[in-house]
Amino acid sequence: MLLYATLIAAAAVSGLACWGFGGFQDLAWLWRLPAGFIVSLIALVAVLFVFLYICSSLVNTERPQEKDSRFYRWLITIYAGFVRVLLRMRIHKKGLEKLPRDGRFLLVCNHIHDLDPVVLLDVLSRSQLAFISKRENGQKFIVGKVMHKILCQPINRENDREALKTILKCIDLLKKDMVSIGVFPEGYTSMDGLLHPFRSGVFKIAQKAKVPIVVFTVQGTNKVFGNAKRLKSTDVQLHLLEVIPAEELTGCTTVEIAERVHALMAEDLGPENVLQA
Repeated sequence: MLLYATLIAAAAVSGLACWGFGGFQDLAWLWRLPAGFIVSLIALVAVLFVFLYICSSLVNTERPQEKDSRFYRWLITIYAGFVRVLLRMRIHKKGLEKLPRDGRFLLVCNHIHDLDPVVLLDVLSRSQLAFISKRENGQKFIVGKVMHKILCQPINRENDREALKTILKCIDLLKKDMVSIGVFPEGYTSMDGLLHPFRSGVFKIAQKAKVPIVVFTVQGTNKVFGNAKRLKSTDVQLHLLEVIPAEELTGCTTVEIAERVHALMAEDLGPENVLQA
């Protein structure tokens, strides 16, 4: 929506500018109009970037964020849609009718590219997703500060005690009905595009918070930038496979839950997309 609005605004500005420089009575408009459109588009995109930068610069990540920010949630939703259209991602959704309409949940998904959370935030904009993310992402330009405002939680994968604090924080957020939690249980981005083994500890979040687990798979995001360089669109598959009720998690070990979720994802992705032991 934001990109479309920007294109329309650029077209309007270039049309008005062309009219102001003599209208369409001579053939000069044939170059003035497209040139004005390009200049206007670049200027408007720059304004959007500056606006996002200013908003992020106001964020103090040293100050604990106590609640989900409506403004920054709206901001990230708008810009996620902008990125989707700009990179020409065509998202093919399946199974979204299963998504819980009431109450919080733990979303789990395979992870093949940094664009995965962008796709999920765009498609599930009403679910108030807050992702568990490696702490290095908190230092990323603009992104880290916006993540902080929507209650994304950094995790130290090299320190079990610190990782446990993150898990306990996520449990608390779910119990207080503040956000739903999104996590990539592989623990890292799959560089080969295959589904890797899970770190089962994250499933303790759903058990302790007594919320369902919503199982997703994503495919195609690892091809987006390569296709965009060639001015090609990319088909991204986003499938909601199953919602595992909280009641079915009682009495299970986190390893058993991880194996169940992994099997669901592996079946949907196909054996060619799963790391073989």
